[in-house]
Amino acid sequence: MNTLSGYLMACTILVSACSEVSGPATAEPTRLESIPDGAVKITPETDIFPPAIHSTQWSSPVPMPGPVNTAGVEDAPVMSADGTIFIFFFTPDGNLPPEEQLFDGVSGIWWCRKTGSSWSEPVRALLANPEEDHLDGSLAFTNNTLWFCSARQGNYNPIDIYTAELSGDQWINWQNAGQQLNQEYGAGEVASTYDGDSLYFGKTGDGYGQHDLWLSVRNGGNWSTPENLGSVINTIGDENLPCISPDGNELWFTRSVSGMGYYGPAIFRSVRTGGVWGAPVEIVSNYVGDPGIDAQGNLYFTHLFYSAEHSKIEADIYVAYRIL
Repeated sequence: MNTLSGYLMACTILVSACSEVSGPATAEPTRLESIPDGAVKITPETDIFPPAIHSTQWSSPVPMPGPVNTAGVEDAPVMSADGTIFIFFFTPDGNLPPEEQLFDGVSGIWWCRKTGSSWSEPVRALLANPEEDHLDGSLAFTNNTLWFCSARQGNYNPIDIYTAELSGDQWINWQNAGQQLNQEYGAGEVASTYDGDSLYFGKTGDGYGQHDLWLSVRNGGNWSTPENLGSVINTIGDENLPCISPDGNELWFTRSVSGMGYYGPAIFRSVRTGGVWGAPVEIVSNYVGDPGIDAQGNLYFTHLFYSAEHSKIEADIYVAYRIL
């Protein structure tokens, strides 16, 4: 499985797999128990292509502290505005086909809380009935609402967008985000504003490139027709995996190709001034993507580790702290 948006593309076969195969009724392993023997854990000291920061407004990126990162794949970081709830996608082996992830008991959304300066041990988010086969990925968490993508029966598409609410330590009221977003608009990975009334998302078709970034605004029980963010943001390339800052004035996203000659995807930032999005600036490069931001401006993102031959090894969550 590829990380970043590749998780979604790999899951397209899961709906048929769900209807044909029943998962084994065995005890679920822990994240560490599920990681294959001999898996290599990359550290900053052994990283051949470390993240490169291009702004003095953020510190040099480092692995996220605490128990989040393992020798498996940690991806799709989502941080609450106050910096106390962290949500991410985990799978023990990036090479597992999605039909195996569906039944491995660990692949999916995990989350943890911060108390003082320490993060709790991550636990898996329960976002379906126990008898329901599903595979989920985290998208956004705003004002106690989790936006996530899911491959499960009953979808409009092989993968649909869902929402759930956090109540104490339980995820409740999970539900499909509806026909309009999923089928009519074909919304991809969404980023929600803090009030939940605006959605930024990547989607294909009728744009400038393979993936463009679009905006849809809630209108009562419906969503407005998606508006392309235009040529200032979008290019003939691939813009995807957006994140909107809690104040709504910073748009972060992933481009599939660095504009500065680095390897792999890179993270860009656009600042809105007077209601107009400014030209995006490349902030972090070298096999990075899927940004998340908190109210303090700390930047969380996925960093993919590659060998000297550019073969993927694993992925971790990194953080670059905002320098005030």
